Amino acid sequence: MENHSTSPPTGRVPLARQDAIAQHSDGAHATSIPLKQHSRPSSLTNHNLPSPSSTASFSVHETEDGIPPSRDNCDRRRPNEEDSSRLPNMSQQLASQAVTPFLREHIPGLYAPIGKPDFSSNVNSNNIKDPSSKFCYRHRPDSKCRRAADESKMGAIQSELERLSQADQQAITHVWSLFSAAPSRHRELMLQGVITQCCFPQLSMVSREVSEQLKIDFLSALPTEVSLKILRSLDCISLCKASQVSHRWQTLANDDLVWQHMCLQHIERKCTSCGWALPRLETKRLKGWKKQHQLAARTRQPEVVEVHDGAVTSTASEVASAPPAASKKRDASVLEEGEISKSKRPCGEDKQRSSVERLFRPWKDVYRDRFRIGSNWKYGRCSIKVFRGEHSNGVTCLQFDDNILATGSYDSTIKLWDMDKGKVIRTLEGHTMGIRALQFDDRVLVSGSLDGTVKIWNWRTGACINTLNHSGGVITVHMDGDLLASGSMDKTIKVFNFKTQQIISLRGHADWVNQVKIDVASRTLLSASDDCTVKLWDLDTQRCIKTYDGHVGQVQQVMALPDDYEFDDGTARDSDAVSVTSNRSGTPGPGSSAPLPSPPADDERTAYGHAFTENATRQLPPRYMLTGSLDATMRLWDTASGRCLRTFFGHVEGIWGLVGDSLRYVTGANDATVKVWDPRSGKCERTFTGHEGPVTCVGLSDCRMASGGEDGEVRLYRFDCDPSEAAEWGTPA
Repeated sequence: MENHSTSPPTGRVPLARQDAIAQHSDGAHATSIPLKQHSRPSSLTNHNLPSPSSTASFSVHETEDGIPPSRDNCDRRRPNEEDSSRLPNMSQQLASQAVTPFLREHIPGLYAPIGKPDFSSNVNSNNIKDPSSKFCYRHRPDSKCRRAADESKMGAIQSELERLSQADQQAITHVWSLFSAAPSRHRELMLQGVITQCCFPQLSMVSREVSEQLKIDFLSALPTEVSLKILRSLDCISLCKASQVSHRWQTLANDDLVWQHMCLQHIERKCTSCGWALPRLETKRLKGWKKQHQLAARTRQPEVVEVHDGAVTSTASEVASAPPAASKKRDASVLEEGEISKSKRPCGEDKQRSSVERLFRPWKDVYRDRFRIGSNWKYGRCSIKVFRGEHSNGVTCLQFDDNILATGSYDSTIKLWDMDKGKVIRTLEGHTMGIRALQFDDRVLVSGSLDGTVKIWNWRTGACINTLNHSGGVITVHMDGDLLASGSMDKTIKVFNFKTQQIISLRGHADWVNQVKIDVASRTLLSASDDCTVKLWDLDTQRCIKTYDGHVGQVQQVMALPDDYEFDDGTARDSDAVSVTSNRSGTPGPGSSAPLPSPPADDERTAYGHAFTENATRQLPPRYMLTGSLDATMRLWDTASGRCLRTFFGHVEGIWGLVGDSLRYVTGANDATVKVWDPRSGKCERTFTGHEGPVTCVGLSDCRMASGGEDGEVRLYRFDCDPSEAAEWGTPA
């Protein structure tokens, strides 16, 4: 047996035994006993592998009971070694000689159990940077980001510690104190020495503990601004899950700036990352505010202004005087400007405006309402209401707004419906033949009939205000601002100005004009005809700017896309047999020329003719447009170059109706189906059936869709209905 009192045995010595050896050794060397390293045997068999708990020169030994060491009875003692405590009682003298100086050296400001530390002697040494004191934020005593202690874990450690003897508790406490005061390099050295002497069960325990401890709450450690920046990169589902982690995460995940960014990324536009798009829901909000404003004006009582989309509004009068375009914009700058103006407002101004109560709606609520409707659109969850029994013939045109639905039929009547009750509230009679087109706003209703007249109605009273005439049946009407355009079977387009009472005629189509669309901003007009062409007209010069040729069937519908529409060139497909005729002289050119390439940005104004190059301040026409034809296709066009950028296939018969917005396109066709299309990919998202005949007209809003057919029925799809009333309709593509 080795002599424990004179020198340590060969091989590794347990730390506890090192302390015992140090007590009998010379005081000058009590704290610095080097450990001799022995190399492992070069050849080991599978039946006699050395355990990490033993030295390299010893094999695995069994305990006195004949049971191999395990996690619960791990025994590091050599055979025939006396059963002494592995944690001998550490004397106060040894503690004062080894532990206390160590703690005072490394953390003098926090640990000085024997009087106050002599800071004067350490002034110069404190100015010298210790190369081994590279602490992480967990271990620096003066660090701001120290991790809070785990209450349950500390309680378990305390319970285990109390079960030990007083001597063992003191020894373990001294070990913890030494490790806690050690700098980074010393800590690493301590950990390496401890890990090399751990057996496999202990290493497994270390692995589990380390795995748990490495799970850092980074949102609590990072500044709030950085945490919010990280959360802004999450999608809606991940953000909702993050709010369930802790109170801190919930506060950050529900921050208004995070959900404002989420709304700006998804509302009325397709997100490039997740593909989600949410409706604007502007019409309902503005109408509700208008009613509230009118009621407050009559009663002269303080108004309650609810800002749905986070935009700060000072007073109701400022909202009323603001331009419509500004009221529809939901930008982050609007919120910031409002907050700045609010913070700089004088006290006297606050008293003057104290009569107006403001209710600011969180952005998360704004997103929640639109997300529910957007998901209903995506999965076809809606309620369907059918309007039937009032028209004696097929429905040819429709439009709805708020709670009013207007329908026109071959039976020569126009009917106004209460959409909630499903009943007719007024019938407009005066035409002698079928109604082919109608449009209404807050002021008037305009209708076009096969009897060759265009009538302007006061739809609230049912009175006919004015009548305009064509030499043939009127197939289409469009009203925008002070202009009213109509297309007829006489191959002409007439534009009536409400202010000047003047009428201009546009001639150039070789067949019936099926659709007209006015763009007041650029003072242009788009027209679709049975001659299979679409034309772009200049209302100032009354000349045709361009002719778009490519459909092989009669073009029934044309629609200009909003200015913020972005076409992905990577998904564009080359069109076949597409040509364009540039006609700036006033007379459409016969035949077709070769396709023109897309003009550069500098030449875009030149592509629309001299009227736009000579007047640099004149707004350009819409860059993109959609057309629907009886060749059963829908096409996307670049109006500057005249190229067909994409062709939408899916209907098996001709398209009669076409509507759309920035989120989706809706078409109704002769095959008795209604299809919803994705503008980005050009794919059909869902197909709705139910009509017993051709679908002749369709309507669209943020949360509703309507279709009318020759079966005399109008089907209204509501995607904002109560969840108990919703059912999945349509067939996904």
